[in-house]
Amino acid sequence: MKTVAVVGSQWGDEGKGKVIDYLATQADVVIRGQGGNNAGHTLVVSGKKFALRLIPSGVLNPKTINVIGNGIVFDPKGFLDEIEMLNKDNIDTSNIKISDRAHVVFPYHKELDALSEEARGDSKIGTTKKGIGPCYMDKTERSGLRICDLMDKDVFAKKLKPQIEAKNKIVKNIYGKEEMFDFDAIYNEYVEYADKIRHYVADTSVIVYEAIKAGKKVLFEGAQGTLLDLDLGTYPFVTSSHPISGGFAVGAGIGPNMIKDVVGIVKAYTTRVGEGPFVTELLDETGEKIRVQGHEFGTVTGRARRCGWFDAVIVKYAARVNGLTSISFMLLDVLTGFEKIKICKAYKMGDKVITDFPASLDDLAKCEPIYEELDGWNEDITKVEKFEDLPENAKKYIARIEELVGVNIDMVSVGPNRTQTIIRKNIFC
Repeated sequence: MKTVAVVGSQWGDEGKGKVIDYLATQADVVIRGQGGNNAGHTLVVSGKKFALRLIPSGVLNPKTINVIGNGIVFDPKGFLDEIEMLNKDNIDTSNIKISDRAHVVFPYHKELDALSEEARGDSKIGTTKKGIGPCYMDKTERSGLRICDLMDKDVFAKKLKPQIEAKNKIVKNIYGKEEMFDFDAIYNEYVEYADKIRHYVADTSVIVYEAIKAGKKVLFEGAQGTLLDLDLGTYPFVTSSHPISGGFAVGAGIGPNMIKDVVGIVKAYTTRVGEGPFVTELLDETGEKIRVQGHEFGTVTGRARRCGWFDAVIVKYAARVNGLTSISFMLLDVLTGFEKIKICKAYKMGDKVITDFPASLDDLAKCEPIYEELDGWNEDITKVEKFEDLPENAKKYIARIEELVGVNIDMVSVGPNRTQTIIRKNIFC
């Protein structure tokens, strides 16, 4: 069985797009199974950047089938905007399949997302306001509309009308706003979307299952990161789905025993977007240097990311809950030029030393990093092709992280381009 799941092993933004793009050149099928267009992957091919939010990263490879699975919350407008962007660069998008079971994001989801965030005041979560949470809320409440509903005009009208009425009541009675959602406007807009996406829609669970049974190379493309998982992340500063390896089974519609390998994407330092405790955060010149050298600004929001030293407690936790079999180590080149580099190997919480990630954010906020310091390097590593040719201090840094986390680092990224990747072990085997 040749199946590989790629998951973010920190707070997202680890560089998954590059690894997925690299692995997708070998894959027959690439699947996204959770989240929506609140998460972005930036691919760099031959110096050209492609920012993808909904469409799987295998779309740049014409022979790869790209599946938007049933676990996705699907924004038709966002999808069609991406299609237009890709078509302008003469990229074939006929190899995309959208699950007929995926739930649909509507304008009222986005508006309620913004109103809810505004109402939280100082307790805001940091949502992207793409309507993801409210769409998942409707899904859980069993009142959501799916792609299969959108494909039938009569069924769509019947199910949309009570939703519009309910959402207008929420806007008026809870947020004190005037009713803002018009049935006819939304219905007509989405009927047009339905006609444009109809030829992409399929029972994707069957496609994925049959590909795996046929022995094809299947890649499960993760979005966001482990610490944003609804159950296992830094709740409530999390997303509304499950960006861990276990989420792929539900989000792609296959059994968990069909996922053979799990590759954790790990940044050579730590970043975070949004609110919540961040033990290794650097609010000084060092943090700013990492931010500038790493171009740490969000693909979707453009927000500056919070930056800090590598946190082995987090990645060890991610290794455990995802069942990581391998690590791809990203943006190592960003750390070039630092005289000293620190690794957080444990937390100090009061009189205790802990090496497991706490559930309580109150406890996490009390934690202080316990660092060990390593010598840095000044050599340019962006053209290094073999692991042996890395500076000795860079190799020592990687080896120490492997010891602390307990998982082998099989890929090392030394630059943004696909070719700037050191392969220590073939992932698809």
